[in-house]
Amino acid sequence: MRTRLAAIATAALLAAAPAHAEPGVTPTTIVIGQSAALSGPASELGTEMRAGAKAYFDHVNAQGGVFGRKIELVTQDDGYEPERSVANTKKFIEKDEVFALFGYVGTPTTVASMPVFTQAKVPLVGPFTGAEVFRKPVNRYIFNVRASYYQETDQLVELLTRLGMTRIGVFYQNDAYGKAGLEGVERAMKKRNATITAVATVERNTTDVAAAVKTISAIDPQAVIMISAYKSCAAFIKAMKAKGAYAQFLNVSFVGSRALSAELGAEGRGVGISQVVPFPWSIGTPVVKEYQKMLPAQTGKDNYSFTSLEGFIAAKVMVEGLRRAGREPTREKFVTALETLNDYDAGGFFVTYTPNDHSGSKFIELTAIGKDGVFVR
Repeated sequence: MRTRLAAIATAALLAAAPAHAEPGVTPTTIVIGQSAALSGPASELGTEMRAGAKAYFDHVNAQGGVFGRKIELVTQDDGYEPERSVANTKKFIEKDEVFALFGYVGTPTTVASMPVFTQAKVPLVGPFTGAEVFRKPVNRYIFNVRASYYQETDQLVELLTRLGMTRIGVFYQNDAYGKAGLEGVERAMKKRNATITAVATVERNTTDVAAAVKTISAIDPQAVIMISAYKSCAAFIKAMKAKGAYAQFLNVSFVGSRALSAELGAEGRGVGISQVVPFPWSIGTPVVKEYQKMLPAQTGKDNYSFTSLEGFIAAKVMVEGLRRAGREPTREKFVTALETLNDYDAGGFFVTYTPNDHSGSKFIELTAIGKDGVFVR
């Protein structure tokens, strides 16, 4: 009799259960995967991106999660190397069965992983890259949050041409990221009937900048636009100054502003950086005030940065999409829900998606490293 009752109960449970459980979704959790550099010369980028995101996810989980489900962020280290990012992505999808992907760090790593998650129809929200390849043509499964490298480099070129500078060099990382930034500079210069005077490269995850310094210092540059990570950019700036080339050095946001300042020390003063999120020390912006309250609770210290703020904002977008996807989320419902974000206000930072445009934000602000490594606008 007891066996018969158990069989009836089991049958009832099976009948009540959904015919297909969405990967990564349980009654109590939603699992998302992140491949990022947690080791190597770009490690601070991945560490900070994750810290900012975790600060917001932890806050949401403490409030009960999204419709009772807590967000579980699983991060795997890729060392900023494409093949490791691909392996992580396959593991997320095939073994871990995550619901979605989040906050991948870097253009070359995300480019390499894109065919894997696109074919599997697994959405990626908030990649830490401004490359155009993730914007045009629109990929249904990629939702950018930050402004593009085209927009950043246009702002930098506009500044330099307004100042009457004509001898402009470009120092870029020899991969998909650096080439995306270089193309942005070329487009911006062409728009203003100007040309780049010299270009030079550095290999990803290295600081061998001697050849680049020789090439660019030879033109006696008035300015150098840099598209690389903080270790190589710092090495280049120091070597240029040691050679007596005191140009205006400008970076795009991916460089990792706080890490660059720390690497440069006293030699960082005056180095410019374009930013794609608000000033992390200005509580006049609601999302920054929220971030400043939540980050110390997650990290144990108030080490604010542009990168962790970007992770925080991207996490807010992720959560808003999950809320709009409803109580029984699927990946397709989630994608459709995100496409309803029209001027979504993350706290003074606005994000818009449509079925034909997954660009996100257009926010850009120019900053510089000031005295004692303090950032100024």
